[in-house]
Amino acid sequence: MDADALSDARRPEWERLEHLSHARLDGAGVDELIVRYRAASADLAELKTSVGETPQGAYLSTILVRARLRLTGASDNVLTQIARFFTQQLPAALYRLRWTTLVIALVFIAIAVGTAAWIASDPELVATLGPPDLLQQYADESFTGYYTENPAAVFAGMVWTNNAWIAAQCVLFGVTGLWPVYMIVQNAMGLGVAGAVMAVHDRVDVMVLYILPHGMLELTCIFVAAAAGLHVFWAWVAPGHRTRGEALAEQGRALATVAIGLIFALFLAGLVEGFVTGWALPWPVKIGIGAAALAVFLIYMLVVGGRAHRRGETGDLVEYEAGTPRLVAG
Repeated sequence: MDADALSDARRPEWERLEHLSHARLDGAGVDELIVRYRAASADLAELKTSVGETPQGAYLSTILVRARLRLTGASDNVLTQIARFFTQQLPAALYRLRWTTLVIALVFIAIAVGTAAWIASDPELVATLGPPDLLQQYADESFTGYYTENPAAVFAGMVWTNNAWIAAQCVLFGVTGLWPVYMIVQNAMGLGVAGAVMAVHDRVDVMVLYILPHGMLELTCIFVAAAAGLHVFWAWVAPGHRTRGEALAEQGRALATVAIGLIFALFLAGLVEGFVTGWALPWPVKIGIGAAALAVFLIYMLVVGGRAHRRGETGDLVEYEAGTPRLVAG
């Protein structure tokens, strides 16, 4: 094949393709762009197969790249992606979980309070928790000492990584439908057992004061993570018009953003637990700081998230990153 001869014969068509790559297109223009793109791709394949790398082939490759970008779009730069994640995708994903989070919170409180009341009302059950002197020491010293036995920065880092890992498990293993429920029930019962010991020794007020500052935000984050996991599970159970694979992929992408976002929220909760809960500040100040941290999270979730949701955001990746979805009726 003569590359110059092919170039001379096809150049008007290649130039037309280049023009379409920059022009404003209607439906017919898009159709023409696709047809000419396919024809030029065949020309490039023929050139490379017959004569290898040539100036004509390099020129045609440049035109095809521009045409392909016009058809598929281009990814945003990193700063734009980060801004979109925090202002649209993450808050929208959190907003979708608001009612499930509320239900989980109510169930958690019911299990914790019920467990505490059940154990505290039966001395035999209390006795199974340990020797009386050990339980007394727990109520008087160990419960409160837990918050100050390590340097504040070290303690904040420990609780942050532990809680972030719990939240990530709830989201990533949520497809099982069992793991988020197990984590919520386990933690609620553990809190209930601790509450029973403190109640028997008339230290419930101390427990509440030590848990509220950081616990308001920390527990909310765990509830959100469990809600995200259950939503992934439900996408598998009831995929609607989509295949189960498509439903899981969409929900998994959207709600994996929640696991990432909760890392930052739990970092804030860890700072409150490490630098506020166990230290010498008036209790109204401590609880006020914890309430402010929770308020910031709820405003982000409900107000910012509500706005993003009304703009059509779901938390999923944009089409360029996730791929064009399959259209279905209904």
